[in-house]
Amino acid sequence: MKKRYRFLLVLVLLAIGFSFLWPSITWYFLVPQADKEIAESSRNRIREYSTDEAIKAVDRLLALPPGDPVPAEFSYLVTAAKNRYRDGKISVPAAWTMGDVFKAWPTGRAEFQDAIEEHYRTYFTGLKNLRSRTLMLGLDLRGGMYVVIQADFDALERTLRDALPEAERANAKPLTEAEREDYMGRALEVLNNRIDQFGLTEPSIRRQGTDQVIVEIPGTSDPEAVRRFIMGKGLLTFHIADTDALGIVKAYEQSSRTVLLDAGGGVRDQKVLELLPKGTILRGFFQKDAYGIDEMKGYAVLREEVGLNGTYIRDAQVSRDNLTGQPVVNFLLTSEGGEIFYKLTSANVGKVLAVVLDNKIKAQATIRTSIRDQVQVEGFEEEEARDLANVLRTGSLPVPLEIISQQAIGASLGEDAIRQGINASLLGLGLVILFMMIYYRRAGLNAVVAQILNLYFMVAVLSAFNFTLTLPAIAGLVLTVGMAVDASVLIFERMKEEIRLGKSNTAVVKAGFDRAFWAIADANITTFIAALVMSFFGKASIKGFAVTLAIGIVSSMFTAVFVSRLIFDFNLEVMHVKHLRVSWRTTS
Repeated sequence: MKKRYRFLLVLVLLAIGFSFLWPSITWYFLVPQADKEIAESSRNRIREYSTDEAIKAVDRLLALPPGDPVPAEFSYLVTAAKNRYRDGKISVPAAWTMGDVFKAWPTGRAEFQDAIEEHYRTYFTGLKNLRSRTLMLGLDLRGGMYVVIQADFDALERTLRDALPEAERANAKPLTEAEREDYMGRALEVLNNRIDQFGLTEPSIRRQGTDQVIVEIPGTSDPEAVRRFIMGKGLLTFHIADTDALGIVKAYEQSSRTVLLDAGGGVRDQKVLELLPKGTILRGFFQKDAYGIDEMKGYAVLREEVGLNGTYIRDAQVSRDNLTGQPVVNFLLTSEGGEIFYKLTSANVGKVLAVVLDNKIKAQATIRTSIRDQVQVEGFEEEEARDLANVLRTGSLPVPLEIISQQAIGASLGEDAIRQGINASLLGLGLVILFMMIYYRRAGLNAVVAQILNLYFMVAVLSAFNFTLTLPAIAGLVLTVGMAVDASVLIFERMKEEIRLGKSNTAVVKAGFDRAFWAIADANITTFIAALVMSFFGKASIKGFAVTLAIGIVSSMFTAVFVSRLIFDFNLEVMHVKHLRVSWRTTS
């Protein structure tokens, strides 16, 4: 590769690395701590905070005289007001006052408050999304969620007994110890798959006793997210809607002037159940609000008989609709499921098909034609669609699980560990730099640049994969700092041998790198293989160390061989350096 292209490649990699690092830089150094705490909380907490702050802001702004200038912290209202002025084809003032801002929302306080609340909502939901793209800190450094899960074998036994013919139910035997062990083993496998699918790195999942599971998830304090990840049943069913029965229910609602369902979809007025035809159920229709929280938008009467359930789904993927651009979930059915769904849709053309997820109607669509093996369902938000697809891919839990304890914990020694880890890394890097600069003179400066770029690329790669940084991972970073200089030492020693032979500077650089390459490759490949073995077979803490070490090996080899060579070529061909100072004893 020509030197020009090598230089451009390094610049491109630096730019890509910075794009990966920027979310972490923004989150850890530019976002105020108070805002971070709110963004890391539940979506309900964000909604409550945004509403409260919007109310306070409105009270404060309405108390200002109309002729006062807009306070600096509310400059976003000027931007929103300009857009409303332009939409209404009203001339935009040159200098904005509070009176001009109020005119943009002539309908009153509610609309004005909504505009302010939207600002807070956009800001904190944006921070929450930003947090998901940063370099995470592990439970030992930053804290996280500690969850205790209980297996409900009594419920499982009841389910198994109810599935038997009525004549055999009385003689149903309880689960044996071996059967309980089998169910717990399968449950652990599903939990591991789910957490891996959802991208939560380095969780700790372990048995406790015969029927409990301990889950430690670093880097999150959102109990809603944890519950969704771990306990999401992914119970997807398809039902045919009964529009005639719905008309009866709506007529009763109007005449009685009562609320039929609560906010969670539970029946509040039990009398409505007496009006439902036999074999039908009443379910709420839910959609995500602006905060990503389920909100009931209505209800429907469905046939209780399940037309198809999620057990017949063999794959699920998220894509986007070609026309609307909205996220859709594509289900690929098994051959048996395809036949069932084909018969269902063929017999109910023109009727409404409801998609029910965990007893909540998520989407409804009119059946236009028969459908066999591939189903596309829309009406989901991006996160919701992704979660549903992941749950269905990883399978349903074989035994009902219940969270009996869930708490956000802080790191006992997190701040000290982070500070000591950073200090150790900087001290190690500093000592390496000092040695290389003293012993290898000008060539040592070359190695120093390569070492700094090595750390840069390492952290960038870790950030790109939302890696969870733990104490063992920091140990891997420190070890890599010491190991990374080995390649430079091998190259410089080969260059010294070439200098003693009286070769030209260009020949010295070429021979030094060529002769040292395979020695460097052999040493790094063997260490890389060991790191891979540890990452595949080691436990969570070992995996953190192994992954960091593996990334450091690849990065250090690239910077030592590729970048370092480029710097030498730059010094010789652009800076026209006459003498190569490879050590205090050897100079060309």
